[in-house]
Amino acid sequence: MVDVIRAASPGDMQAVFSIRKIVFVEEQHVPEEEEYDEFEKTSRHFLARSGFTPCGTARWRFTGKGVKMERFAVLPDFRSQGVGSALVRAVLADVAAQPQAEGKLRYLHAQVSAMPLYAKFGFKAVGDLFYECDIAHYKMILPP
Repeated sequence: MVDVIRAASPGDMQAVFSIRKIVFVEEQHVPEEEEYDEFEKTSRHFLARSGFTPCGTARWRFTGKGVKMERFAVLPDFRSQGVGSALVRAVLADVAAQPQAEGKLRYLHAQVSAMPLYAKFGFKAVGDLFYECDIAHYKMILPP
């Protein structure tokens, strides 16, 4: 069973950064200076656990364009077990619970391999293929 919590404690945040390091920095070769940014303290972070084992993470934040959902990462041993879906569900629910998010565009930059996950929740690809850190992405939005 997958449990998703809002990551707030130092221990939770350590797990979040550890998962992102494994998935993005080590597995996908994203430079550390690109992975960790000035939005770490202002974003709302989430931690997925299978039992007591941290296995996935995501965050969201307000931008000038709306609500950006980002940094979705699931450890390799936990993929295809519903962790990604649980994270998307939790993030969308948290965004929906914020009065200041009402009426704002919900969007993300989806790695091509993750697009089917986001499409299950109603996200639609817009615009052209682009690259972030040498990884192919599409912008996806959640129509109102």
